This record gives sequence, C-alpha cells and structure tokens, in this order.
Amino acid sequence: MNMESQNEQWTTVDRYITDLLIPPDPALDAALEDSDAAGLPAISVTPAQGKLLWLFVRLVNARKILEIGTLGAYSTIWLARALPEGGRLITLEADPKHARIAGDNLARAGLTDRVDLRLGRGLDLLPKIAAEGIAPFDFIFIDADKVGTPDYFKWALKLSRPGTLIITDNVIRKGAVADAKSSDPSVVGMRRFFELLAKEDSVSATAIQTVGSKGYDGFAIAIVNG
Repeated sequence: MNMESQNEQWTTVDRYITDLLIPPDPALDAALEDSDAAGLPAISVTPAQGKLLWLFVRLVNARKILEIGTLGAYSTIWLARALPEGGRLITLEADPKHARIAGDNLARAGLTDRVDLRLGRGLDLLPKIAAEGIAPFDFIFIDADKVGTPDYFKWALKLSRPGTLIITDNVIRKGAVADAKSSDPSVVGMRRFFELLAKEDSVSATAIQTVGSKGYDGFAIAIVNG
C-alpha cells in the first residue's frame, strides 16, 4: 500500500470512529470552520483525539487544567467541557489572531466563565502563573511550538503535583523523532523533550504513535509520581 492509499485508509477509519462515537456538535464544528475560514493552520487535534483528552481529564478528576497552545480553542473546548462545576482552565496563546478566533469560539461554546485565555509567549506567561499561586494543576496539555516543548515540559513539572497528568502532542513527527541525524528544529526539539523525559525520575511516562486524518504522529503521556 502506497502512502497516499494509507493516508486515505487512516482518514476513513477516523471518520468511521467519529461518526459512531462522537455526535455532531455545533460549537466544536463551528470552532473548526471559523478557524479554517480565518486561515489558521489545520493542526487542531482530531475529534477522536479531542474525546481522548476529555476522557483523560475525567479519569484524573481534574479541576485545574493548563493548556500551552490554544490555536482556535478546539482542544480547549474539549478540555473545558470535561471540568466539573467550579473547574478552571488556563490556556496560553502567543499569536493575537489565533487568540481572537479562540476567544470567539469559547464564547460561542459558553465557556468563558471557566476558561482564562492569556495572550503571550508561553515562556513569558508561565513564570507569572507560577507567581500567582494558581498551581498545582491537575492536568497539563502541551501543544505549542515544538522547539519550545522541552522548556514547556520543565515548567509543567514546576506547576504539577503528585498525580498530575501531562500530555504532550505531536511528539512522533511522522517517525522522524527516531532520526538522530535530523536537523529539523521541531524534530530536534522533540528529541530533547524525550531525553528530558527519560532522565526525569519524578514522572512515569510512555508515548503512543497515532494515525488518522491528520497523518502519522503521537502523544507522550506522563504522570507525576507520588
């Protein structure tokens, strides 16, 4: 099977799973449509991945979530909807245009009361969050620029507690993460991230490869040890 046929099969299976397990949702659908219309990159998680994030939040009974990388807020909506009454989500976005679209999408979804959208570079905002005393967070989702991921992970550890679940997206890079000779900055960033993960005694971690309508990639999953 050639790569084009393989991608078609992955997309077909993704659609099959979505059609059966994830009913149409006006707010989520509109978030994708408006993000696309505004020219945002088509790199949001898939519906099946969004539901997976929702399940993770429910499984750890998270009340406080930190998301690094908002884009158009598609994943933010999934995460925020998993929170219980009184739960809080802080999401960080560096691009003003992305933040504006995300804010509109969150307002339409009726989630502005539980989502705090902050505009700025993650590495500028994270120290401020630490100083505010909001931490620890119960769940952290890292899905921003891949070069910065190792540093985001270091901050995630500082803002965690025993039992905090840290999910990092786009870690496989179509398999290129295994290429030690790659000069791609995103691949280099992810290799640095995995090296940090391997040396970090305070977490237990693994990674899973994923395929679907967005191609071949994967998540890293880490839980802070008690």
